[in-house]
Amino acid sequence: MQLPQYKSVSNLTLEIKATLEMNFRRETVIGEVSNFTAHGSGHWYFTVKDSGAALSCTMWSNNNRKVGFVPKNGMQIIVTGSVSVYPPRGSYQLDVQEMKNVGVGDLKVAFEFLKEKLGKEGLFEAARKRKIFSFPAKIGVVTSSTGAAWQDIIAVAKRRFPMVELVLAPARVQGEGAGESIAAAIAELNNYDDIDVLIVGRGGGSLEDLWAFNEEVTARAIASSRIPVISAVGHEVDFTISDFVADLRAATPTAAMELVTQDQNEMSNFLMSSISALNSLIDKNLAAKRDLVNRFVTSPVVSTPVNIIRMNSQKLDLAVTQLDNNMSGLIKDLKNRINSAFLHLKANDHKRILKKGFVFVTQDEKIVRISTELNTFKPFNLNFFDDKILIKGSNE
Repeated sequence: MQLPQYKSVSNLTLEIKATLEMNFRRETVIGEVSNFTAHGSGHWYFTVKDSGAALSCTMWSNNNRKVGFVPKNGMQIIVTGSVSVYPPRGSYQLDVQEMKNVGVGDLKVAFEFLKEKLGKEGLFEAARKRKIFSFPAKIGVVTSSTGAAWQDIIAVAKRRFPMVELVLAPARVQGEGAGESIAAAIAELNNYDDIDVLIVGRGGGSLEDLWAFNEEVTARAIASSRIPVISAVGHEVDFTISDFVADLRAATPTAAMELVTQDQNEMSNFLMSSISALNSLIDKNLAAKRDLVNRFVTSPVVSTPVNIIRMNSQKLDLAVTQLDNNMSGLIKDLKNRINSAFLHLKANDHKRILKKGFVFVTQDEKIVRISTELNTFKPFNLNFFDDKILIKGSNE
């Protein structure tokens, strides 16, 4: 049996190494620093990542000496270098020759890049936007527990609609890991079944301060939220990526609460006015229906049949009365007849006659009424009041 052609792991890895290193000689990448280590040898080892992937990086000491800063985890950087493969581990990495911190200008570039990317995915489409419930009973809030935004939200709730319930999922809203913290808080609140809307935001600040709301991880968490989201980042002039993805944008957390809660005094006045208007409408409709019924009842179409029914009803009552009277007389007469018959029967009772001394003759269980009916050759009975006597036939 001939074995199939094969390559050794080393040979295949070397082919991959040659292909990658030939085609990716100079690449520029933007991302967030994580797992940064400054080795004793002077070399830097770290990872550059975004919400979808991570890239291992190495920056040798002869190159990192030219960098005017030491990167920190969570920092946004732009690196340029070539892809290399490390055969012992079968992994690839970026050998970094240049590095720079992402400044304001670069942040705007990153903003536009992510905006274009998510826009192409349809995350900003109006068709995705969900309607915010007009009378939420429970509102979830994602912000810092120590920031002014949370206190502002509480103050507005107490002033406008004290009955609303607020649920805070504390999150870091600035600095390293802020985007991941916001995303985790959104996911936590989505575990509730009775939260009607989420407010995700913070107070104002610089572009760098607000950057967590421009991160892809934050945007995707908002987009995947089961609960409608209001983005409330305190920057009235500029929009964040979160503003584009959210179902509704508010300029500040205070403005978000103003949008989502109804003023209790205004609601009370509105309800009283609505009740009054409803009562008036009901009274008006009832009056109209009552008038319609009255006109219908008094119309010839209805009144003539009604009069006929009333007249026939009167006739029926009279007939019933006459029938009652006739039946009473008939029953009385029948009763008298029955009593008379009973007295007649009683007066002609054969036992009373026998008691006076009479007898009667029976033969074959039949009364013998005349002499010719009696067969003297057969036995017969003489029936007295108190007993009967058997008379034998003449041929016996």
